[in-house]
Amino acid sequence: MKKLVLLAVIVSLTFAWGCAKKVKSQPEPAPVKQEKVLSPMELYEQEYRKLPTSHTVVKGECLWWISEYKQIYNDPFMWPLIYKANRAQIKKSPNLIYPGQNFAIPRDFSLDEAKAARHMAGKSKKRSDPAATAVLPPALRSQLGYGF
Repeated sequence: MKKLVLLAVIVSLTFAWGCAKKVKSQPEPAPVKQEKVLSPMELYEQEYRKLPTSHTVVKGECLWWISEYKQIYNDPFMWPLIYKANRAQIKKSPNLIYPGQNFAIPRDFSLDEAKAARHMAGKSKKRSDPAATAVLPPALRSQLGYGF
């Protein structure tokens, strides 16, 4: 009986050592590149650079509607900026634009130009600052104290 128990213990130990999982050393993980965290202004600048710099007129549009598009200015009172940049194509009146005309969309303008455009479009001089929701050059948004 002792021989049987001894044999059982030896067989058990043999299986335990033979079947034990060997731990393989893990390769060191590659260092994770930390992406630069962009400030809200830098994110806005990136998005602003992606905005269209031209627009092709389709039937039924007017400069007011074009400037009101979110990807243009998101402010209908800024249509005079488009008008001034495209006077060669808009011969008689800003009300006379035609399908197929391709207008440049000014993206670099000053606060004075924005105020003058809004005043020309009908805003009073007291309320001529662009709306906080307007799509403006990053420096202009910062100058006005608008967040990003």
